[in-house]
Amino acid sequence: MKLIITAILTGSVAAFIPTNPTFHRPSVAVNVDGLDLSGNTWKPESDKMGSTDTGDYFPDDYNGPDVDFTDGMMAPTSNKRDGPELPGLENLGEDAVIMGGIEANTDIPAGMEFIAASVPDGDFTYTVPSTSSGTTVDLEIKPVCMGFEDFYASFTSDSHATLSVSPSAGRMDRRGGESSFLTISCKPNGRAGTFTGDLVVNLPEDNSKMSYKITFNSL
Repeated sequence: MKLIITAILTGSVAAFIPTNPTFHRPSVAVNVDGLDLSGNTWKPESDKMGSTDTGDYFPDDYNGPDVDFTDGMMAPTSNKRDGPELPGLENLGEDAVIMGGIEANTDIPAGMEFIAASVPDGDFTYTVPSTSSGTTVDLEIKPVCMGFEDFYASFTSDSHATLSVSPSAGRMDRRGGESSFLTISCKPNGRAGTFTGDLVVNLPEDNSKMSYKITFNSL
């Protein structure tokens, strides 16, 4: 019985053991009949060879001087210039005359109204001796527009008659530029009291304005 089982197991295991395959390297048959195996015997004709990477840009009948490929490769040997760096600006200096440009308006247009804003952009109070000939103060106005703008300045019609401003017109710099300065004058002419007024700066091109409440205490 044991011999039978052993034989069965041995046969079953042997069924799973692969046999050694025989590998055959394929062979390629090359037919060399009619082939020239002596190598390439071609050689260039040196006396006919020339440059092939530079084009000939001169016409056939060109009789001018020969231009060598090294021309223009050296640095300039002189700082002398034949003309200005920007033609047309030869005389741009102290003696230059610049034509055109922007001219600032000096007069207030007819019919322009100066109306104080309900909420002023600034409120300033000053003191002036009533017996003096008057006093002046400078009001700094920082530019608020994206570009240059004409401005017109005046006190409202209901402001005190002792108050005035100069200049009445000018050109305001663009935002981030230089400030504009207005000179406010108060001449009490011997009168004591509180003089108030609304200073309005119109910017018609920007469709806006600035308004300041000005008060002088005349003592």
